[in-house]
Amino acid sequence: MRLWRILLDHTEHHHGLEWQRGIIDSASVPAPRGGTDTGPNPTDRGKAGSKLHIVTDAQGLPLALTISAANVHDSRQFEPTLQAIPGVRNGRPGRPRCRVLKLHADKGYDFRRCRAFLCSKGIKPRIARRGIESSQRLGRHRWKVERTFSWLLSFRKLAVRRERSAATFLALGQLGCALIVWRHLQRLMALRAA
Repeated sequence: MRLWRILLDHTEHHHGLEWQRGIIDSASVPAPRGGTDTGPNPTDRGKAGSKLHIVTDAQGLPLALTISAANVHDSRQFEPTLQAIPGVRNGRPGRPRCRVLKLHADKGYDFRRCRAFLCSKGIKPRIARRGIESSQRLGRHRWKVERTFSWLLSFRKLAVRRERSAATFLALGQLGCALIVWRHLQRLMALRAA
């Protein structure tokens, strides 16, 4: 969505994005009317649902959003979600920025192909390992993506998917992400003005 990208550009211009680390995660939402990109949700007794996959910067600002059926494993949407990060410009000449330096993820992404994809892009993986690291500890950085999901799902149109069209639901999600970035930009400008 163009509005989201313009807001990201403005935030980057005012040094409001933190690219040193990114966080990826997903959240399932019910889809009682069904539609494209819905499937049986394994965490909701097989009812129809969709998943929102999001990548944020170090402070939890959304950089990319994709959707899938609820029964699609997180690792299958890993590459498309990272590739959905738009080129963000900071107002100066040069290439737009479209990748973080480190990526934090939970055990759902602990696969060799996910790590290999990150290495091929020059991104340092910080993925929790299955059977080694405790699942009780969320981590010093990963809680920020959970907070972003809390902000995103506070929009009623995203908490329960009522649109049968995946494109419409994705557009609503992108609009929600744009509003989150807009609120951050307003706070940032207020702090600079004070």
